[in-house]
Amino acid sequence: MTCDRLVCANCAGPVSEGRCNVCRAHRQRLHQENGPFSVLGSLSPAALTALLLALVAVALLARQAAV
Repeated sequence: MTCDRLVCANCAGPVSEGRCNVCRAHRQRLHQENGPFSVLGSLSPAALTALLLALVAVALLARQAAV
């Protein structure tokens, strides 16, 4: 999740601008939660399945090439 479209309930401004203490605290919390694998949480189950199948296919091809 990004703070681009979030509106602060305290100051009614965009959270991404950080106008008040509440905005800044929420923006900082969101940035801390966004780790290297956070994008996987926003993918659909079908996209995750396709990614998994692609990784398995690459692993099988690498195994065939090694033999």
